[in-house]
Amino acid sequence: MALIVQKYGGTSMGSIDRIKNVAKRVKRWHDNGHQIVVVVSAMSGETNRLIDLARQISTQPDPREYDQMVSTGEQVSISLLAMAIKELGVGARSFTGRQVAIKTDNAHNKARIESIDDKNIRAQLDAGNVVIVAGFQGIDDEGNATTLGAAALIPQVSLLLLPWVLMNVRFIPMLMAFIPLTLV
Repeated sequence: MALIVQKYGGTSMGSIDRIKNVAKRVKRWHDNGHQIVVVVSAMSGETNRLIDLARQISTQPDPREYDQMVSTGEQVSISLLAMAIKELGVGARSFTGRQVAIKTDNAHNKARIESIDDKNIRAQLDAGNVVIVAGFQGIDDEGNATTLGAAALIPQVSLLLLPWVLMNVRFIPMLMAFIPLTLV
């Protein structure tokens, strides 16, 4: 059995039909006995829509409030994907950056990851569930939502960090694709 981390961007998560297709892909790997962690972005165009809303209110949005709002796009995606996977008969659990405890500094809009508490992820994997993690977001020491920098780069960073934190696995950096990983 391998730990497989899959990353799906906004285009892959861009519609209900596409989310259902992602769920089918995830199920195939799960049915082959693998532990699956999925990192997802917001649905295509959603982050830009949220940014536009903020700019309609303020030319320079408050960084904390901006992060609080813009991080909601991934929350929709993780929940929809978890529902789609469950509809296929596979256990799934979605996690925001707060729920995983992706700890960051407090540099809103460009936070850096300081640590990841993998307890919740490990528990769900051990229970046989697929784990879906929101890319692009974390939490600072004061409990504030943070976003991890440029929207195009952060899901990739999340993808690279998760396997290393979850367990001692072979580290294979292939961005924007799924990565089969095996125990070392």
